[in-house]
Amino acid sequence: MIWENDMGVLAWWIIPLVGGVFAGLWVTWSSRTRTTGDRDSVQGYERFREAMERTTGRPEA
Repeated sequence: MIWENDMGVLAWWIIPLVGGVFAGLWVTWSSRTRTTGDRDSVQGYERFREAMERTTGRPEA
């Protein structure tokens, strides 16, 4: 009988413990740096600018 009560208490302590571990992992994962670097940004801007400068076949006004 004592063993069953101890296991119930252990089960109730495991639930918040596992939740705390998952919360810690989530904070670590969500606060990571997500930069792709300046090089990618500059190349993307250059591609955008080139696409905007292309002629589309319309007569200029």
